[in-house]
Amino acid sequence: MASSRVPPGPAGGTSPDPRASVKRVGVLSLQGDFAAHGAALERAGAEPVYVREREQLDTIDGLILPGGESTTMLKLMRYEGLYDSVAAFGRSKPVFGTCAGAILMAKQVTNPAQESFGLVDIAIERNAYGRQIDSRVAELDPAAEFQQRTAPGKLEAVFIRAPIIRHVNGGVKVLAEYDGDPVLIEQGRHLVATFHPELTVDPRVHKLFLEKL
Repeated sequence: MASSRVPPGPAGGTSPDPRASVKRVGVLSLQGDFAAHGAALERAGAEPVYVREREQLDTIDGLILPGGESTTMLKLMRYEGLYDSVAAFGRSKPVFGTCAGAILMAKQVTNPAQESFGLVDIAIERNAYGRQIDSRVAELDPAAEFQQRTAPGKLEAVFIRAPIIRHVNGGVKVLAEYDGDPVLIEQGRHLVATFHPELTVDPRVHKLFLEKL
């Protein structure tokens, strides 16, 4: 009869469960392109958690605020009782905001002014590139540091009714620019992109976020 015992590991203990090292990353899933972020996280080697309830925030290592419509996302967070919990999460754990999520993370929002979490010290202008028809795909030359920390090569960036970061303050690191404006920045544990890295097959931006967890 075959033994059901777990084979010993190299130090005489049990073999490690490979799932134990997989990061669980939440994606705010009230509105926007959260499913694409979930697929991107899986490609990057993480487990996505589609966050719709406050209790789920206690089970994750980091949180993504996806693209979508920032005012709608704010209203839904208030309605679902998530706003204060997400704000508290960002004060202690990593958050990654893309497009509308970048707006929610900024310290100052214009065009028009809007409530935000103020997690990163940037000023951002909503819909700064124009209407949906003005959306574009660009090829970026990311900063040398980004390439050193991830992998070398250009970065494809999908801009959809994207905001523009108009000002960055001390402590904010610019990792990529487009037409002279910062489009990928980090400050401490947080990461912000004004484009949609989840809509390309390049996993580097998501992998960079996973390194913060």
